[in-house]
Amino acid sequence: MGFEEIADRVWVARQDWFDVNIVAVGGSRGLLVVDTHASAAAARAVVEQVRRLARGDVVGLVNTHEHFDHTFGNGTFRAEYGAIPVHAHEHAAAATRAAGERIKAAYAADPDDPHRAEVLATEIVPAEVTFSSALAVDLGDRVVELFHPGRGHTAGDLVARVPDADVLLAGDLVEESGPPAYGPDSHPLDWPLALDLVLGLTGPDSVVVPGHGAVVDREFVVDQRDAVGVVAETIRDLATRGVPLDQALESAEWPFPSADLSDAVRRGYEQLPLSQRRLPLV
Repeated sequence: MGFEEIADRVWVARQDWFDVNIVAVGGSRGLLVVDTHASAAAARAVVEQVRRLARGDVVGLVNTHEHFDHTFGNGTFRAEYGAIPVHAHEHAAAATRAAGERIKAAYAADPDDPHRAEVLATEIVPAEVTFSSALAVDLGDRVVELFHPGRGHTAGDLVARVPDADVLLAGDLVEESGPPAYGPDSHPLDWPLALDLVLGLTGPDSVVVPGHGAVVDREFVVDQRDAVGVVAETIRDLATRGVPLDQALESAEWPFPSADLSDAVRRGYEQLPLSQRRLPLV
């Protein structure tokens, strides 16, 4: 799928594999590409999509977090456009190589996966332009603002705002094509607070691009924030009442399928200080 313009010089290409969104933001200096897909081979197809835009060269990359479906195309873009800067939150940049090697090991163990060869052949290229709280990327006649709203999907999530177009690129802090992805590196108790800050960067007419799925509006993000807030408060309630971890999923009602929440509950229990956990009687 090629790029579609969703606002002034902001294009989204929704890819079939992982339903991941790749965004190009145009300025007088060239294009900033946000997220780069899940393999070097997949990114080559994205480069062709960028060429068809005919809106200039790529002058920089942004990784919204360290997961491979958002970073494994970095090397392909650099091979095409030279030593362009790759921007990410400092934690995400530091974690990219280890996260990528874990995924490569998983693909290596699955000889039947159709993407195995291309994932294993991909060079891992972490970001080298990093920040802790906020960073502005100058595209000449416009600026793209990068913010770390806090921990959520990972510890190194960032969102990118194009203020003159009223567009916010939310990465995997917001997902449309499925429930929010609570993985083994997620921070379920912090995620609602991160989305509070994301909402503070939007207005009633803002366009929000999730990490996966269709473009959404601010009300969608409000609803998802409420749901991840329920997950966080339910985890706190269960732990405070001394419900054992192995009984937690079946002991409450959840806003998302419980099968998708095992890591969320485990991580939440781990993150709560002992003073907030009531140990079950044995």
